[in-house]
Amino acid sequence: MADHSKTPPDAKVDPTGTSSAASAEDMAKVMADIAKRSQRILSEFLSRNPTSGGVGMGDPMNIGQAFMDLTTQMMANPAKMIEAQTNLWRSYMDLWRNTTLRMMGHEAASTIEPDKADRRFKDEAWSENAVFDYLKQSYLLTSQWMQNTVGDVEGLDAQTKRKVDFYTKQFADAIAPTNFAMTNPEVLRLTAETKGENLVKGLQHMLEDLEKGKGRLRISMTDETAFKVGENVASTPGKVVFQNDLIQLIQYSPTTEKVHELPIVVMPPWINKYYILDLRPKNSLVKWLTDQGYTTFIVSWVNPDEKLATKNFDDYMTDGAIAAIEAAKRACGIKQINIAGYCIGGTLLAITLAYLKAKKDNSIASATFITALTDFKEAGDIRVFIDDAQVESLEKRMDEAGGFLEGSDMATSFNMLRSNDLIWSFVVNNYLLGKDPFPFDLLYWNSDSTRMPRAMHSFYLRNMYLENNLAKPGGITIADVPIDLTTIDLPAYFVSCKEDHIAPWATTYIGTQLLKGPKRFVLSGSGHIAGVVNPPVANKYGYSTNEKLPPTAEKWLAGAKENPGSWWTDWHAWLAPKSGDKIAARAPGEGKLKVVEDAPGSFVKARLVK
Repeated sequence: MADHSKTPPDAKVDPTGTSSAASAEDMAKVMADIAKRSQRILSEFLSRNPTSGGVGMGDPMNIGQAFMDLTTQMMANPAKMIEAQTNLWRSYMDLWRNTTLRMMGHEAASTIEPDKADRRFKDEAWSENAVFDYLKQSYLLTSQWMQNTVGDVEGLDAQTKRKVDFYTKQFADAIAPTNFAMTNPEVLRLTAETKGENLVKGLQHMLEDLEKGKGRLRISMTDETAFKVGENVASTPGKVVFQNDLIQLIQYSPTTEKVHELPIVVMPPWINKYYILDLRPKNSLVKWLTDQGYTTFIVSWVNPDEKLATKNFDDYMTDGAIAAIEAAKRACGIKQINIAGYCIGGTLLAITLAYLKAKKDNSIASATFITALTDFKEAGDIRVFIDDAQVESLEKRMDEAGGFLEGSDMATSFNMLRSNDLIWSFVVNNYLLGKDPFPFDLLYWNSDSTRMPRAMHSFYLRNMYLENNLAKPGGITIADVPIDLTTIDLPAYFVSCKEDHIAPWATTYIGTQLLKGPKRFVLSGSGHIAGVVNPPVANKYGYSTNEKLPPTAEKWLAGAKENPGSWWTDWHAWLAPKSGDKIAARAPGEGKLKVVEDAPGSFVKARLVK
């Protein structure tokens, strides 16, 4: 679920942590230590991965075949290739002419400018220095040419085209001049000022990241020592009131004298940890809900290991969603609750509602779907990693690992979706500039990865992404019940995000057409994380509303109205009338469920080293 922040760290700290006047003897000791650690890391890595980096590694992503198909189609139309080459040559000639004019003291327009959101070229030297300006524009022209040329190739199937577009962009991002010491003016300037100590410090950072990843580069995105779960993140007061193999259920302590009779249960994704919704008091959704007078519960999923490898999607519904629903009802002594599901938690919520409908269970008064896919036909950028060959390879890796997917694998995939922001910005900051990562709670959460049980994850990828069975009535069967989303007829609220690359809003909108009953769809600004974690006090992004639900997302947007502020307030206005009368506030442990332990509980504290 990876979203991720678009603002790379820019901490103004001592890039080395040592005096710039360090002696040659000290430097020699540092380099000797680096050499010794490097040899040890390489030996340990090769002992665990005998085929890594050589013959036998294979092509688990099936990238080679995709580019062979691309080459075949490109060779079939040489005239188009010649035209593309000619256009690139003309652009280079324009750039050369304009650069020559600049060097002669004349003003000249730029041939190409970086996108306004591209932070890589923010250093003034990229514009003021003619040489670096030439490097920048030459790279931008080449990058644009590569991606346009690949994107214009016809005759490729959808998945192959998706792959070649994606990996061409990955290559273009990787070769940016900002990523190399000799072509980055900021790095050159700092190297001269510190006599190269920034590069030595950067090499030390790289070794530390290799050690953390046990031979694989695990790039540090933030100062992980600056945060502690339960203290300065996931710190909203509450108690764990229920626990089984898969979940802990947290009930938050009330902050108002009166609360709505019906509580709200929040079911986050298990691909990441729940505290994205409880980072700090000022941007915590669960704290905000509690402050609005809701008895608030949240599901904290277990971080599974080989002991839970056989847990399947049925288990995630029965021991996850339904167990949380029943526990919340017992804790409050009521027969109905409201419930919200975020991302894959929302997908599970839809399945659970269809299951309960088939069982004639009326436990749910209303449901909220937060950036949740129910139809996976156009499932976003993550689809590049999911096809038959890749899923088969992934299943083999999970079997070899003991029946689960390592959290680092999932984290890498999500980071690649925004490689400039979540990979290369840190390569420059940490390794070239030698700066320490800046403390950032969102990136600490992003680095706190979780595992996936093999049985559950394989079912999810195959039935949702590959075959889109959830959108078909009876397409999947969970706990012996055929799942039909069209039977769901309770009040439903949908919120999606306009720039979401994980759950595209036009696809999540399809849920409004699948479900029956009264529905409301709201479109928040920004992406999968920032658009959701958007507290009213921040007054950012805004949201769009439309009282009608036409057949397509495009028609909905055409008739939508833009509103300032946060979708949280719109949701509260929708949810409150469905939450019953106000009653005396409930404290965790006062009902039929007793306190297991203090929030945030032990499940969320299981942090992986990989």
